[in-house]
Amino acid sequence: MNIDILTLFPEIIRPFFTNSIMARAVKAGIVSYSITDWREFATDRHHKCDDSPFGGGAGMVIKPEPLFKALNCLDAMNKRVVYATPSGKPLTQSYAKELSEEENLVFICGHYEGIDQRVIDRYVDDEICIGDYVISSGEVATLVIIDSVYRLIKGVITESSLQEESFTGPLLEYPQYTRPETYCGMSVPDILLSGHHANIEKWRLEKRLDKTLTNRPDLLDNAQLSAEAEKILKRIKLTKGL
Repeated sequence: MNIDILTLFPEIIRPFFTNSIMARAVKAGIVSYSITDWREFATDRHHKCDDSPFGGGAGMVIKPEPLFKALNCLDAMNKRVVYATPSGKPLTQSYAKELSEEENLVFICGHYEGIDQRVIDRYVDDEICIGDYVISSGEVATLVIIDSVYRLIKGVITESSLQEESFTGPLLEYPQYTRPETYCGMSVPDILLSGHHANIEKWRLEKRLDKTLTNRPDLLDNAQLSAEAEKILKRIKLTKGL
């Protein structure tokens, strides 16, 4: 996959691609990327990229001219263009999976009160919201989307590591433990040390159901659960008085 990012603050974006799992994906040739500072496409002597909104109101709006020119240089009309915005569609695991199957993605990092609507109308295919809150940096929101997407590309992370993650299926992930067995008076559950794989899997299923019921009960509303999972869930609900 090739990822193009348009930003006014490339110094926020660059370290993400040169560290950790993403750096390995780039080195392996699974992901390639370019970072474009669209301020370079502004034609006035101050390289101004924002202006006050028509109709009045607080804040500033990103001007269309520099973005149009930058997007044209990236041949964005022939690529899938993503814009992170609080007014977009919710980012979900299935949405990230869909995007991970693209060969080319272009991301626009917004700022201030957003970008001129004409940029969205001409170029943007996906307006995506990372959550029901507002942050000041379009770069941060864009990196959240990119991180959710690229890790699903074949070869970035092993398939077994993805299978039981939260949101891969209807249940959240079970608790994880590692060495030492006891720390600050807290011990790893005995069952995880037993070597009895069937019992461990049953314990993990119960913990996944319990955590999902506690933290995200909405995920269980339409979940297709096994007969065993339904039985365990019923017992958990009785224990909690639900």
